[in-house]
Amino acid sequence: MRKGIGILLSAVLFSSIILAGCATKKDGGEASKDTAVVKVGTDAAYPPFEKQEGTGEISGFDVDIMQAVAKAAGFKVEIRHTGWDPLFEGIDSGKVDAGISAITITEERKKKYDFSEPYFDAKQLILVPADSSVTSLKDLNGKKIGVQSATTGETVVQEAFGKTYPNLKGYDDTPAAIEDLKLGRVDAVVADNGVVLEYVKKLGKDKFKVVEDASFEPEYYGIIVKKGNKELLEKINAGLKKIREDGTYDKIYQKYFGQ
Repeated sequence: MRKGIGILLSAVLFSSIILAGCATKKDGGEASKDTAVVKVGTDAAYPPFEKQEGTGEISGFDVDIMQAVAKAAGFKVEIRHTGWDPLFEGIDSGKVDAGISAITITEERKKKYDFSEPYFDAKQLILVPADSSVTSLKDLNGKKIGVQSATTGETVVQEAFGKTYPNLKGYDDTPAAIEDLKLGRVDAVVADNGVVLEYVKKLGKDKFKVVEDASFEPEYYGIIVKKGNKELLEKINAGLKKIREDGTYDKIYQKYFGQ
């Protein structure tokens, strides 16, 4: 009888331990899911959208937007400086979950990645020395043009002068192209408006000027995720919607671009 009671008590105790263990595992699993960090890649060489400080910290308009979106949608983010091409490669391989880096939404990119709703309106601008006679894109024909490789700046120049245009020089990032413009190695740089205008502030309007061309079509930036990652995309879009409605987006925009 005592042996039977002992076996019964042991079974009850063992079952309790198993159930407690299961409950702990379940709770732990839910906690892990709730606090999962979304890894976000960016090319931190594109001020004012993203830049890397001397401390290694990444700051800028895109960074503030991504953090605000995450907070509004209830998830955490870890923003990493990947570089431009590695950002897309990181999405492909799963090393990063999302990308934000002044990425223009194009039909070609939409074939491979899913984009959030647009969060910034952009267009291409031409940056030239203040004494340049250039007044439109066609005036650049025959001149040395700097662009960031694999960007819409490169695309518009290739569409105007051909993919094999010999005077087109591609760079890993826009700051490098603008540095060569300062040194006289290229005659012009074609890049996104936000970046070009930021550099004009630093370089001075007495040394460089901005040229607009009516042929440049409007562009829109989006946050990218791997094709088919609907769960993350929905969270990002929900966060974007919320920060637009509650005024957070406007505050961030004014911080970097004014009214």
